[in-house]
Amino acid sequence: MLQLDHLILTQGDFRLAANWTANPGERIALIGPSGAGKSTLLSAIAGFVAPTGGAVRWNGQDLGPVPPGQRPVTILFQDQNLFPHLTVAQNLGLGLRPDLRLSARDRERIEDALARTGLSGFGPRRPAQLSGGQASRAALARALLRARPVLLLDEPFAALGPALRAEMLDLVRDVATGTGALVLMVTHDPDDARALGGKTVFVGNGVAEPPVETAALLANPAPALQDYLGRK
Repeated sequence: MLQLDHLILTQGDFRLAANWTANPGERIALIGPSGAGKSTLLSAIAGFVAPTGGAVRWNGQDLGPVPPGQRPVTILFQDQNLFPHLTVAQNLGLGLRPDLRLSARDRERIEDALARTGLSGFGPRRPAQLSGGQASRAALARALLRARPVLLLDEPFAALGPALRAEMLDLVRDVATGTGALVLMVTHDPDDARALGGKTVFVGNGVAEPPVETAALLANPAPALQDYLGRK
């Protein structure tokens, strides 16, 4: 279980508070205005931003002293974090062994992850030879290999068109179902939150509100969410 235990994040005049929990296997979208702190919250969970109050806990353990690479977390950013000088297979291999000293079993797992994300045969290619959708699939395949219990998505599909974005969200749902991972995804689009299927956190006015079932939240939004959605 992920617990944001009276968490406070501050950067200059910026302040964000969160106090809620999320369980393995849940899929949670984070929506809200630009600059509200959605990406900052993911960065704190991943260990790149230190809390100024409270704690991020996983199964009761305070993750404060735990370095980012040792946290039970994988994070995908919009730029996909694929190294251009490595092949797709090597980029995936980094999820297993940072030194790329891969065993035969490791290579089998890479091929399986490529197949599961619709990239069979793409292992020898370089990232520059991939389309946007294929690069997103490769990044998600690497997350599959890392097999961490928390998957953080910081708008990794924002540059894709609606059809490809919907396809990637379907794949994320499949990954979450297959691995039991908790998924937290930043998006500006309420349709993406609906497509993710699960709960939504509204981030605004200095607070990341507790997760609420997405359909219920969007059907009866609070005033701040109404303003964000442009509803009267």
